[in-house]
Amino acid sequence: MAVDRIDIAILDVLQKDGRISNASLAEKVGLSQSACSRRLDTLEKTGVIRGYHARLSNAALGHQMTAIVHISLSGQFEKTLSDFEAAVKRCPNILSCHLMSGEYDYILRIAAKDLADYERIHKEWLSAMPHVTKINSSFALREIIDRTALGLKPEMA
Repeated sequence: MAVDRIDIAILDVLQKDGRISNASLAEKVGLSQSACSRRLDTLEKTGVIRGYHARLSNAALGHQMTAIVHISLSGQFEKTLSDFEAAVKRCPNILSCHLMSGEYDYILRIAAKDLADYERIHKEWLSAMPHVTKINSSFALREIIDRTALGLKPEMA
């Protein structure tokens, strides 16, 4: 879907406040409420807007540790990748997973309560995942930035 300046303005406002009312959103982007609602509906139906979420604090919920884990698999055959990806989706502590080019096949971001909890996740989940041949774990010392919003500009349209 091609987005125009008004779509970009809508997306920019929603990234900052996903709970904004349609009336306020329409006012901010200079549309009628019905026109704004139609555009929102189109952005949602075409997948430009993938959802609306509450942003939770892992630390406030007891997950003080973030691990960045590099995974190597026994190969990159379609079945190998799909088996691994299905297993990753079942692990509740994995926050993100990316198929990579380069030395490792995947990079995972994992939330853990502490080192003992990460050891449990490693034993019960990571080591048990199909086709895993190497696991390399690093631990974040401090989070500097964790953006959820793209820097949208009208000229992107």
